[in-house]
Amino acid sequence: MNGQKVKFMTTPYPPLDDRDRAILRLLQEDGRLANAELAMQINLSPSACLRRVKLLEERGLISRYVMLLDEKVAGLSGTAFVLVTLDQQGRAALDAFEEAIQKHPEVTECCLLAGAADYMVRVAYADSVDFERIHTEILTQLPGVVRVQSTLALRTVKRTTALPL
Repeated sequence: MNGQKVKFMTTPYPPLDDRDRAILRLLQEDGRLANAELAMQINLSPSACLRRVKLLEERGLISRYVMLLDEKVAGLSGTAFVLVTLDQQGRAALDAFEEAIQKHPEVTECCLLAGAADYMVRVAYADSVDFERIHTEILTQLPGVVRVQSTLALRTVKRTTALPL
């Protein structure tokens, strides 16, 4: 090419194939699935299957393995979605809020939003007294909070941690 060096872009990992996606789907359903059983279900040898799982972990697709608890059995039958508005939207204000919210296990999810509110927070609670405590003693006391608007879920219709692969 006229004496110019041609650079080829290479990715550190090959693209996902059907077996990788099958591994990920099965492990999302059951993170405790034994490698031998996983290998059998996707028609691979156990060693080849384990290599693929390790590669998926290395590339960050599998970020961790967790156990999911049943909220009702754990005594946390209520779910609230709370929109939080801060007094400022500068980086320092966002960082302060985000650091503070990490300290509260009642908050099971927190998302920065584009829109009228700054954050949406998912809260697990036991009963109305518990939710009032969380609202009054935690949410409204977080740095920079000027408004919270809560919506209580009546029933969970669908909830999953599995990504569509």
